[in-house]
Amino acid sequence: MPGLYRDKGVVLRTHKLGEADRIVSLMTQTNGKVRAVAKGIRRPGSRFGARLEPTSHVAFQCYRGRELDVVTQVETIDANRQLRDTYAALTHAISMLEAVDQVAQERERNAGLYRMLVGALQTMAAQPSPMVSAAFYWKLLSLEGFHPELDTCARCGAGDPFVAFDLQEGGVLCEPCGRHGGRRISPEALDVVGRVVGGGLNGVLSCEHSPALLHEVERLGIAALEHQSERRLKSAALL
Repeated sequence: MPGLYRDKGVVLRTHKLGEADRIVSLMTQTNGKVRAVAKGIRRPGSRFGARLEPTSHVAFQCYRGRELDVVTQVETIDANRQLRDTYAALTHAISMLEAVDQVAQERERNAGLYRMLVGALQTMAAQPSPMVSAAFYWKLLSLEGFHPELDTCARCGAGDPFVAFDLQEGGVLCEPCGRHGGRRISPEALDVVGRVVGGGLNGVLSCEHSPALLHEVERLGIAALEHQSERRLKSAALL
């Protein structure tokens, strides 16, 4: 049928429409970010039931509309129910969904972002650690073309030791440059960020990290993401 298509996607967020419907935003495998109406979903006995909840990974069918598509079928691939077992896991998962919602473009395919989100949610469900979402922010920045400069000073090109991270310059600062700006960063946090963006994520997730180090890596990642997207990550206040 003209305008009818199938895809897979992760539900990013939903909001009410009228008395019985919801608008659902999904990060899809093929069609980028999609906004679609799930008609009657808030009525008892809806055929969509609880399938279209944030964090759910679904296979769906939509009819393409002029502004909003219309959901016609939904099948659950993974409800990611473990993410709703604890407040901490859910809030970190929601922050990843919001970050993707901010950077993804409507109807612009980004299969890499889709795969990264699916993998991050699966990892968070199996291993509910704040480091999963902290690493996700840095990997998201790299995927979107904002790879941080971690090997030389972003201002003068000098080598280590590095003492700060400059959001405007997008990289680390040596000690002289760090006296005049940037956010202070510990050597341990710098090592973790370097391993995350350099392909060593599995090693980072397999290690125990202090709460202070987790907080530092997470907060700097959030700050870098907010700076590049020029939008606040509202869910960060819940972390």
